[in-house]
Amino acid sequence: MTTFDKREDGFEKKFAHDEELKFKAYARRNKLLGLWAAEKLGVTGADADAYAKSVVMADFEEVGEDDVYRKVRADLDAKGASVSDQDIRQRMSELLAQAVIEITAGK
Repeated sequence: MTTFDKREDGFEKKFAHDEELKFKAYARRNKLLGLWAAEKLGVTGADADAYAKSVVMADFEEVGEDDVYRKVRADLDAKGASVSDQDIRQRMSELLAQAVIEITAGK
């Protein structure tokens, strides 16, 4: 294996590792967002965990985070919870930062 091949292999492994961490961070963010929204919806216990899982699964509908946002927005609207679009987006951003910290710390 040449030096170039070794470098290429190293870059590919780093890219794969970074993508795995990114996936984990977004999945954790979505779970935390689901738990936050469940609280706003008045859902607790196992039902809150199930709701959080449904938010995580919503992220597989399309590329990007809009599918997650739409699910949470629709569920909050259906229950009449007064949470603004800005509050949801801000919470998504805050929870992503929290998820990255947790993943980096190995939690």
